[in-house]
Amino acid sequence: MPALLDIQDLHVSVEGKPILKGVNLKVGAGEVHALMGPNGSGKSTLSNTLMGHPKYRVTQGKILYGGEDITGLKPHERARKGMFLAFQYPAAIPGVTVANFIRTAIKSVKGEGEAVKAFRKTLREKMALLEMDEKFASRYVNDGFSGGEKKRLEILQMALLSPRLAILDETDSGLDIDALRIVSSGINKLAGPENAILLITHYQRILGYVKPHFVHVLLNGQIAHSGGPDMALELERRGYDWLREEEEKAPAGV
Repeated sequence: MPALLDIQDLHVSVEGKPILKGVNLKVGAGEVHALMGPNGSGKSTLSNTLMGHPKYRVTQGKILYGGEDITGLKPHERARKGMFLAFQYPAAIPGVTVANFIRTAIKSVKGEGEAVKAFRKTLREKMALLEMDEKFASRYVNDGFSGGEKKRLEILQMALLSPRLAILDETDSGLDIDALRIVSSGINKLAGPENAILLITHYQRILGYVKPHFVHVLLNGQIAHSGGPDMALELERRGYDWLREEEEKAPAGV
């Protein structure tokens, strides 16, 4: 059975500048993978490329999803196949309520929507899962939201869309300890044997709540090192310089 996500020798440029320089990564169903790395290493470039953002140009390699080459698919086509991206910086949409936004998203992705009464029931259940007040549903999307509220809305969308592959781009960014705990709890409750999570983060702290099966380090546009959960603790203790030094010492081609 093929990996749910199989990234093969992926090279990506933005406005003519090479950012990713040969990324290889496999993510299987039922797995949680953490992708770490310093600023500028290409983490957000990878997440946007996986969802087909037109700004990010694949110059070499391919992306397989469930064994299918999706490298040329548009973002909405990937979403309909069960892929989901939680943004690092979610946009505000004044005038559009959370409830209407999510109901429209479900219809767009799944091709059909629940009846209003059934949708409201499901929405309330998922909001309770994330410890969200029901009044939240009538607010405008991210308009005046705190950092924690924005990230909880991203996870709420994930809960209602039920993707097979969730890519979470720095979901812990800007969260205080209470919001981090709530968001992490929501992620854990949504993880299961049929789906997979690729969690992109700078810091180890969210990995104290969301336990990854594998941790990967992205340096200079390539995955420089992969390991188990303890890898994140080592990075927290030693930083990224020791991996850079190991790369420099490695013989060419290794």
